[in-house]
Amino acid sequence: MYNKKFWKFFTSDSGFYLWVIFILNGIIAVLDWRTAIPIFLIFIILLYNYFRRIRHRQKELTRYIENLTYNIDTATKDIMRKFPMPMAVLELDGSIIWHNSSFKNIFTEKDLLENIIYSIIKGLSTREQKDKSLNIDKNKTLNIDENMNIDKQITINNVHYRVLGSIVNYNKNKANSKENYILLLYFIDNTELVQLKSRYEQEKVGAGIIIIDNYDELMQNVEDSVRPHIVADIDKQVMQWISASQGIVKKIERDRYLFIFMQKYLSAFENKKFDILDNVKEISHGNKIPVTLSIGIGFNNNSLTDSLRDAEASIDIALGRGGDQAVIKNNGNFKFYGGKTRETEKRTKVKARVIAYALKELINQSSNVLIMGHQNGDIDSLGASLGVYRIAKNMGKEANIILHHTNSTIDAIVSRIENSGNYSNLFANRSEALEKLNNKTLLIVVDTYRKSFTEFPEILDRTDQVVVIDHHRKGTDFIQNTVLVYHETYASSTCELVTEILQYVDDKLKLNTLEAEALYSGIIVDTKNFTYKTGVRTFEAASYLRRQGVDTVAVRQLFQNDMQTYLNISNVVRDAEIINTNIAISQCRPEVKNVQLITAKAADELLSLAGISAAFVLGQVNNEVFISGRSLGDINVQVIMENLGGGGHFTVAGTKLQGISIEQAKEKLKYVIIEYIKEREKEG
Repeated sequence: MYNKKFWKFFTSDSGFYLWVIFILNGIIAVLDWRTAIPIFLIFIILLYNYFRRIRHRQKELTRYIENLTYNIDTATKDIMRKFPMPMAVLELDGSIIWHNSSFKNIFTEKDLLENIIYSIIKGLSTREQKDKSLNIDKNKTLNIDENMNIDKQITINNVHYRVLGSIVNYNKNKANSKENYILLLYFIDNTELVQLKSRYEQEKVGAGIIIIDNYDELMQNVEDSVRPHIVADIDKQVMQWISASQGIVKKIERDRYLFIFMQKYLSAFENKKFDILDNVKEISHGNKIPVTLSIGIGFNNNSLTDSLRDAEASIDIALGRGGDQAVIKNNGNFKFYGGKTRETEKRTKVKARVIAYALKELINQSSNVLIMGHQNGDIDSLGASLGVYRIAKNMGKEANIILHHTNSTIDAIVSRIENSGNYSNLFANRSEALEKLNNKTLLIVVDTYRKSFTEFPEILDRTDQVVVIDHHRKGTDFIQNTVLVYHETYASSTCELVTEILQYVDDKLKLNTLEAEALYSGIIVDTKNFTYKTGVRTFEAASYLRRQGVDTVAVRQLFQNDMQTYLNISNVVRDAEIINTNIAISQCRPEVKNVQLITAKAADELLSLAGISAAFVLGQVNNEVFISGRSLGDINVQVIMENLGGGGHFTVAGTKLQGISIEQAKEKLKYVIIEYIKEREKEG
């Protein structure tokens, strides 16, 4: 500090002249010291006067700064007190230590000081902010993030405020302590903006599509004179339902309606659970089957065209899930309503013929064919893969089935394939599949529509020639950008769909016995020996396979259980827990090896017990928990499994949970089941 003063003295104008005098006086002293004495005394007087003037100037400057600071502080306090925007100063625990009059006018309380702010304003809690701003390290040192800003939206007495705030250190000279910090909050009234945004959201226009699911079946099963009455009643129900939303509806085809309405009326539809789905079922003019509708609604912020595109995607999903339900896609988020009835068989051989022809053309244009099922493949997946493999080989194309590893459900079939000697290099693991992939490869996915469920999801990103053949009820995460999709939820199995395609690809096509039995086995497993979801087309497919040389005794042997498997299934059944009087939940014991096989068979076995309408069995493999769900039809196990990230059919579904214990998975399953039951009871 003294060095700075010395240097400042030397560099100032007055100081420079004093230095000159001092040096000249030194020279005079050398020549005549007597003459130098009075000059030195004069120099001392000048030096004293110089420092006295500097000290006086510093005092005046300090006094001026103090007065200016006082005036600024006074003005700041007056501005804060009279500031039109509500303001409050808080301690870090939320205690109010100061507020202006605008802040006080918001509330009816007389005394706000020392109150905790989140006890007054329910929508605002500084606890979360405090926890983020305060960080105590291992040395018990308090670290506070002064750059952390608060930005929250709250509502007080129907007035909407945007609350902005920051943490301020009002005494930086003292040690770092939370007592030196305050929280400064500003309340900005943005009610008009919120109301404008709400109005924009409510008046946003969306598009919807309504399809009569079973139009052809209805018309075929009633007399000609009755058909106009059924159609008129359906039209009336649809028009009345849309009129409540002040929307516009237009019948664009005999079984299809297009409607436009504003989003503010969507909540009314949702609150009533799209009651039109139930209302149309009451239409009766001698029709033996009830009328069912599928509804697809789309709302997109970009444009009405995008909303219509989302509506089309929604209706595709609704139909893919079996119909009789409403699907809403609102800016990428899906909601589902209805779907309480089981799907009925509704397919035509014309479509199977068209799909067969299209698939044949795609295989002809390809260099080779890769076939892929879902992870932890089952007999339906493998059987369908073998059927597609035979189509490709019959057309002279190289074909491989992507199979990374086997499991207990398909070990018997895989063993027979390997021992037959007729299928060299049939299976390809993931690295081998990548080597075989080129820009002319056709990738055929069977028995799943979900990319994440496939045996090798990454390969889907490396080709744009993808075909999907599946029978599961459709969800939101379906495979995109396919060249051909054969998706029929009314089919019993993917093996049934592939069998139909086989009949139209080539009249002279001959299946190997092993291939025919694998396809037949897939149908047997998914229908539970022709018990569930079995239609006329199912028996026709089975009849075709029987003519191809299926040995039913050999097929039955594939599903025989050894003694240990039977005991494991018995243990699962014995340990079952009954909830809601008709739902059984059980789990495999830790020592069980063939978890997927046991969970599926044990769930089937539990359904054979009197009074049980649905059964769920859990099993754990490493860090994954598998859940198999089965139902007699009263309970939609697909919806339950979808809430856990899985899927399937109305009566057969499953899921896989990762990163949790089997006990945690069981609790999640119970919660989802209870919520499903509550929701169903609300719907009546």
